[in-house]
Amino acid sequence: MAKYQVGPEKMPEKLHWFKWEAYSTWLTGSALLIWMYYFNAQAYLVDPRVMELTSLQAVGVGVGGILLGVVVYEGLMRSPLGRNTLLFSGALIAFGALFFYGFTHLFSGRGAFIHMGALIGSIMVNNVFHKIIPGQRKMVAQVAAGESVDPAPGLEGKRRSIHNNYFTLPVIFLMISNHYPMVYQHAHSWLVGMLILVISAYIRHYFNLKHSGEKKPFVMFSGAAAMFALAVVISWQATEQMHMAKSNARDAAPASATVTASLNADQHIAQQIIEQRCSQCHSATPTDDIFKVAPSGAVFDSWQDINRWKSRIIARAVDSADMPFLNKTQMTDEERQQLKQALSALN
Repeated sequence: MAKYQVGPEKMPEKLHWFKWEAYSTWLTGSALLIWMYYFNAQAYLVDPRVMELTSLQAVGVGVGGILLGVVVYEGLMRSPLGRNTLLFSGALIAFGALFFYGFTHLFSGRGAFIHMGALIGSIMVNNVFHKIIPGQRKMVAQVAAGESVDPAPGLEGKRRSIHNNYFTLPVIFLMISNHYPMVYQHAHSWLVGMLILVISAYIRHYFNLKHSGEKKPFVMFSGAAAMFALAVVISWQATEQMHMAKSNARDAAPASATVTASLNADQHIAQQIIEQRCSQCHSATPTDDIFKVAPSGAVFDSWQDINRWKSRIIARAVDSADMPFLNKTQMTDEERQQLKQALSALN
């Protein structure tokens, strides 16, 4: 593939536009965000321990935060900072940290990380839609008409393409972050998240250098070492948090007993089933040999917790019957139906 400073003297007969990869990824990702997080906001997006929000408020804040982030990025790009690589990089990290901090203090850990991913993904597709493709189309039209080519739109598109290139690994991590509760449930999850984004962008720099003919393995090894060191620190912090959670659980036991006393017979049975079959993993202090942190951040230590996650419990433990994991605790079909009966009756 030949590259030109502004464009070739003659355009090829068939010209392929690489845009739908970005558009389709954003459209399908947005559909999943709406389907999973906005239609089930109380289960996935809202965490009363972080902030009390109604479903409508949470969705409004989420959409507003993404739109505001795109506008702020665009403003930075059009400001004098956008022409200074070093200053812009610093401003971009500060911008990311600010939004990450805000999301983690508004939403559940899962919701915060997925919204940060949605924000970066929206910035990337905005770059493609509003700058990269229009600039290329303008250049193609000028070449086809035999006119002199204005390099400005192409250079702006190149600048945006470079940003999208460095955003790739960070946004991939954010899209799969729901599989790593030790990250999004960390006490300083926004800081852990930002460090992972910066390190992954730094590792991406190694591949960019390699593709341009420069081999600097130090970049790769130092990035991998930084990621490993971060993982060690996170693991140590997770152990400390688990000990604190055990202490808090002991302190909260009298209040929990008061709530339990007010339950009806079906709810008592449901709580007993969850304690026997689910709490090995879904607890602030898991005892399972594999899951040392509650999967998906779903904790069923109190009836309030169970009530919050009721729709998800019914979907996974009853409708799809894929929980408990590998049915390690031997939940029976009768228990699944008892769970559904008790939880479906809740408001």
